[in-house]
Amino acid sequence: MDLTKEDSLSLEPLDKILTSMPNAGFGELIPILQKIQVAYGYLPPSVMMAASSRTGIAASRIYGVATFYEQFYLEPHGRHTIKCCRGTACHVKGGRDIIRAIRRILRVQEGETTEDMEFTFETVACLGACALAPVMVVDGVYYGKMTSRKVNFVLDSVGTGGKETA
Repeated sequence: MDLTKEDSLSLEPLDKILTSMPNAGFGELIPILQKIQVAYGYLPPSVMMAASSRTGIAASRIYGVATFYEQFYLEPHGRHTIKCCRGTACHVKGGRDIIRAIRRILRVQEGETTEDMEFTFETVACLGACALAPVMVVDGVYYGKMTSRKVNFVLDSVGTGGKETA
């Protein structure tokens, strides 16, 4: 991580969050972290340290919660998040091919973000839509009965805001 960039982050969004939650303590830590992540796109270490000093919540507890829950990101994420199921139903119906297609198209591995910060690719144990296997989710939208060809189509439409390119 580029610490120079990290150090230059404004704490104004954090101040607004904590002002809206004047008595914030450990009981409100998850909502605080959720709001920080919405404001910054992830949980920057310098912002978590500032939150610690301003709320009195130990930095180790903040970090513990942030690393325990998969919803929190400690690294910047792309504009679009792609999740691909690797559960049993998806695996049996060709989920590995979908994962390979995403890797090939985006040139990233699971847990990585494209260089242009457009896409972050994640695999998950189950997306809870086994009847639609194999499944991938892009920005919360489920795409079922996926094929390698459909992966291309979905990523192209997402990357262009759903608009076809000439």
